[in-house]
Amino acid sequence: MSKRSTEEIIQAVKRYMRGESTQGTEGKLLGVSKATFQSWIRRYETFGLEGFQHTKNRQYSSELKYAAVRDYLNRVGSQADICKKYKISSRTQLQEWIKVYNGHKELRPSTGRGSAIYMTKGRTTTYEERIEIVSYCIAHGNDYTAAIKKYGISYQQIYSWVRKYQEKGAEGLLDKRGKRKPELEMTETEKLRAENRLLEARNRRLETENAVLKKLEELERRWR
Repeated sequence: MSKRSTEEIIQAVKRYMRGESTQGTEGKLLGVSKATFQSWIRRYETFGLEGFQHTKNRQYSSELKYAAVRDYLNRVGSQADICKKYKISSRTQLQEWIKVYNGHKELRPSTGRGSAIYMTKGRTTTYEERIEIVSYCIAHGNDYTAAIKKYGISYQQIYSWVRKYQEKGAEGLLDKRGKRKPELEMTETEKLRAENRLLEARNRRLETENAVLKKLEELERRWR
């Protein structure tokens, strides 16, 4: 979107909001559909001039995502109303969260993947370290960014370890490359201890999620 076209859009939206024109007329002048012009009106109402500037991707917390989705499911307002209330960039974004929620998946906080944190180089780790790192990550709602900052590892490493644990349990965190026998020769007791540690982290995460849901329900009761 060029600077000139941005100015034209803003002026068109302002004319409509002052009652000097109609959506259809302004849409034709700009060569766009009525639906597109309506989306610009919503963007202006929600974000003002900032909504038409090229800024970094907006970031949303898990709490905000859950609150927005539950508002929609409880028919607190239309998708457009909810986007305006929570300053969500588009209805498409909200619809994606609803899809994730209905699929019984976790609504994770948004992170800017273009940030320097994702350029952190990996490092060599022991099995015990991987257990600790994955436990921390899971206990904090799969917060990869926090794990990267705390343990000085790469995004590729933590993402891979969490996925391996989800697929194979604690044994998936064993490094089976080359001849690293000490890790492969762990006793069953040691493996069970590692598995228990990861399960405890998962339970802490579930407790946190339940606490968040209770808080959201309390807020919803206050809003009604």
